Amino acid sequence: MNGMQKPRILAVVGPTAVGKTALSIALAKELGGEILSCDSMQIYRGMDVGTAKPTREEQRAVKHHLIDLVSPETPYSCFSYLQDAKAVADDLISRSILPIFCGGTGLYLDRFLHGGLDEETVDPALRERLRKEAEELGDRAMYERLLSLDPEAAKATHEHNRKRVLRALEIYESRGMTKTELDEKTKEIPSPYFATVLGLRYTDRDLLYKRIDLRVDEMLAEGLLDETKALLDAGVFEKNTTAAQAIGYKELFPYLRGEESLESAVEKLKQATRRYAKRQMTWFSAKTYVQWIDVDDRAGNTRALGEILQEALALFREDKP
Repeated sequence: MNGMQKPRILAVVGPTAVGKTALSIALAKELGGEILSCDSMQIYRGMDVGTAKPTREEQRAVKHHLIDLVSPETPYSCFSYLQDAKAVADDLISRSILPIFCGGTGLYLDRFLHGGLDEETVDPALRERLRKEAEELGDRAMYERLLSLDPEAAKATHEHNRKRVLRALEIYESRGMTKTELDEKTKEIPSPYFATVLGLRYTDRDLLYKRIDLRVDEMLAEGLLDETKALLDAGVFEKNTTAAQAIGYKELFPYLRGEESLESAVEKLKQATRRYAKRQMTWFSAKTYVQWIDVDDRAGNTRALGEILQEALALFREDKP
């Protein structure tokens, strides 16, 4: 690599249950890379089954980073992720190891590629005032305020994702511009890396939804209920509102509290996961830097991993700095 070239990174993105982990491991073996998790929940220790962390065997097969960084009671922001990811990526690059990002948290990757928000400009007094207003007025009122000020940011944010809603309102009040406007300015910042971003998708959405339903059943068999109960009993979700928003846990709270049948709670969990996958696809589909690979064929079957791997390798090798 000459001095004028940017260091290369690779990323595998897409909705939940589409096969990102398997492809990223195969790519790492083929290209001599290591994997950086790009998942806002896998950074928490003890949240294993519900966040679909790579198994111990998968983590032994290829070295993984940015998993199990903090206890689930510890706040962890996008800014924290950017600092940690840059340190890992730059270290790998210095040792001629390809960083391979893998995950479905599009915001984290987007900020890594195009520059993060300046966390140091946060006004603690403003943040605390907005927090108190949310406590008094409720999530819906704060979401409607955002909807009136920044419709685009509101549409991309779930109304019960209080942290994200308040952050957007905080940006507006502190900077005099909407989050959408700030995002547009951020896009103008050149990335210090040359990134090939591969997106996995099903052309038949029903196939993806069937995989999601199957994954939920597998998570339950692997101990998701016990994991949720342990976290709930430990007060994790009360201490960390971000962790409390993780799909895979909060949908089971009513059952664990004796307020709902397990069948009903599981169906709501599957429905919430399908909706989350749809939001992920909406996010990634809007990113022009994503190169898509269809994981299903015309006959309605999921393609073999080896076939998908060869297409991914071709795209990576053809994508020249």
